[in-house]
Amino acid sequence: MSMKLHDLKPQIGSKKDRKRVGRGLAAGQGKTAGRGTKGQGSRSGGGTRLYHQGGNLPFFRRLPFVRGKGFTPINRIEFNEVNLDQLKSFEAGSEVNPQILAKARLLRDPRKPVVVLGRGELGVALKIKAHRITKGAQSKIEAAGGSVEILELKSDVA
Repeated sequence: MSMKLHDLKPQIGSKKDRKRVGRGLAAGQGKTAGRGTKGQGSRSGGGTRLYHQGGNLPFFRRLPFVRGKGFTPINRIEFNEVNLDQLKSFEAGSEVNPQILAKARLLRDPRKPVVVLGRGELGVALKIKAHRITKGAQSKIEAAGGSVEILELKSDVA
């Protein structure tokens, strides 16, 4: 006869009953039930919130790096990054500008300017128009027989 799931029992002595406090003096934890006499911790519903340090400056406010995440420049320009290996699908001699890249779904956010980065190789000659181009990307584009035109960044402040 094999053992079934309902026959399983824990090892004797491995499970202990919880201590029932506040059940009379003879029980060992009667009367105040291990909470001391008076004060915040003795009342039901009393006690303090997490991380409370009783008048000290709380631990998380003493740490310098938790609050301040450093300085973020308010006028930083975020670019759509396009690498050369993403431009392989374009035909030789075609013009590549932000509108065409947006149509080809190569931009995360078409409202942001475009930067061309130099990852990968470019086998075809393309006329590339972008707001910024790295030197490595420019040299690879020109080595493939293409041309580069830098577009003007539109400033939000009029």
